[in-house]
Amino acid sequence: MQIRSLPFTTSRRWMLRALCGAAVLQVPLSALAGFNFFTSEYTATRDELQTQIAKRFPVAERYAEIFMVGLRDPQLGLDARGNRAAITATLTIASPLLAASPVQGVVSVSSALRYDAATRALRLDQPKAERLELQGVQGRDAEHLQKVGAVVAQELLQGQVLRSFTADELTVGRKTYEIGDITVQDDGIKVQLK
Repeated sequence: MQIRSLPFTTSRRWMLRALCGAAVLQVPLSALAGFNFFTSEYTATRDELQTQIAKRFPVAERYAEIFMVGLRDPQLGLDARGNRAAITATLTIASPLLAASPVQGVVSVSSALRYDAATRALRLDQPKAERLELQGVQGRDAEHLQKVGAVVAQELLQGQVLRSFTADELTVGRKTYEIGDITVQDDGIKVQLK
């Protein structure tokens, strides 16, 4: 068996790589979860996003000083083909004008996504009510309440945060990343790091 010694430059490169690898290991693994700095992207899983969304509910808003509309129990849906996220939530409409108050139902809202650099947050953008079903109300009352519920649900979800990033999460060494393109996948949302 013959043993060769490596030239000084090769061993120095090896030593630098080892030191860089050790430095990366010093970063807490939880801080890098979902981040892939080699491909310059971050992927938030459906479960991670669902947990974040659930923390921000219930939400409610008064409409025309007559109706109180609330949303609770949100469920996240992802539409990879349309590059959109969807929220399906339990809807409640209460008003002194309603004989059966509050009225319960379900609303599904789909939305584009945008990145808000000032708050480092991935947000819903221009949500649109796709489906709204109310229980125990029919006829013209149901039509009016569906319109009210759709408008308020869209307002409540406009700008809703799906995922916030900390400055530490977007910084590796001396480089601070910004968020670029947003791609909805079947099992998560991928953002480009630039």
